[in-house]
Amino acid sequence: MNNTDETPTTTDAPKTAERETTDIFQWANLTDARKNELDVEFFLFNRNFTPYSTTVGNALDAQLKPLFLLDMMSQVELGAGTGLAVRDYELSEKEDNVLLRTDIEKVRHADSLIHVIEHERHDIVEFSEQEHEFKRIKGVVARFTHKDNPKPFYVIKQVSMGNVIQGATSWEFKDGKFQAFASEFGWKVPTDSQVLIVDKDIFIFSQSKFERLFNYDFKKQMLADQKVAEIEQHFKLSFPDGLDLQTVVRERKKIVTKLQKMEIGGVTQEQALQYADDMQLELMTDDAGAIIIMDGNDLDTFVNLINEDYITSEITGKRYEIKSKKLLDEPEGEPPRG
Repeated sequence: MNNTDETPTTTDAPKTAERETTDIFQWANLTDARKNELDVEFFLFNRNFTPYSTTVGNALDAQLKPLFLLDMMSQVELGAGTGLAVRDYELSEKEDNVLLRTDIEKVRHADSLIHVIEHERHDIVEFSEQEHEFKRIKGVVARFTHKDNPKPFYVIKQVSMGNVIQGATSWEFKDGKFQAFASEFGWKVPTDSQVLIVDKDIFIFSQSKFERLFNYDFKKQMLADQKVAEIEQHFKLSFPDGLDLQTVVRERKKIVTKLQKMEIGGVTQEQALQYADDMQLELMTDDAGAIIIMDGNDLDTFVNLINEDYITSEITGKRYEIKSKKLLDEPEGEPPRG
C-alpha cells in the first residue's frame, strides 16, 4: 500500500497582476535619445475640460521642446544621480527630491481630457478667440509622438491670466518706439515643469498647479466623499437620470471645501424643508418626499440649509446667506452672587 500522505489542495483563482507603473528614468533616457525626432501637437482646454485644437507657427519650432520638454527631462536625469524618489500622490506629501505620481484613472478630468484627444478627435474644434475666448482657457496640452512608439506622452501646463497680454490695451516696443500691439492677445509660456502623463501614469512636478489644473485634491475629496455618504444616510434625495450626489458634489469645488467642516445630522430632512419654506427658497420634493437636486444651484441651497447658512434680520426683515460664521459660547447664566 502506498502511503503518500498527500492531502487535497485547492488552487486559488489567478490574481490579476497589478499594472507596472512607468519607469520615469527609463522614459527620460529614451526620450532624450529621440528628442530630435519627436512630433508635437497642441491642444487648449477650458474650465469644463473641453479641448480645442490649435496650431503653432513654424517660427516657434525652436522654442517648443525647451519650453515644454527639455527641462522636465533634465530634472529627471539629474534626479537619477541624486536619489530622486517616486512616490504615490495619495500616500505622500511633497518633499524635496520626491516626484509624486498617480494613476490617470483616479483623476477623472485628466482621464476624460486625454480620452477625448485620443478617441474623439472628430469632436474637437479648432480654437477661435471670437468663439471661445482665451480668458476661459485653463491649460495647454503638448502631445508628443515618435514614429517608433505608438503611445504618445503629454506635457500639460496651466494657463494663468497673469501671463496673458490683451492686444486691445497693450503696447509693443519695436524699432525703437512703442506702437499698438498687433495681435489679438499674447501668452507668456511658463517655463516651469508642471504635469507629465506617460501611458496610465501622471507625474506631478508642481503639486499646486496639478491640483488647480484638474480640480483634484485627493485628501479633501476623500473627506468630501465621506460626508456625501453621511448625507445619503440622513436625507432622501432625488436626482435626474445619470446624476448622483457624489457626481454633483465633485463638480462643485466650493461645496467640496464647505463639506470639510460640516457636521451632518444636526438638521433633519423635515427641518431643512421647513427652513426652506421660512426662507422662501425653492427646494422641491418628489412624490416620495425626496428632495430634488437638479443641478449645482440646488445642491448649494440644500447644503446651505443643512449647514444653517440662512438668516432673517430681526431689524430689517431681510434674508441673508452667511458666507462664514463663528459659533459663540452658550449664553451665560446669572453671575454668582456673594
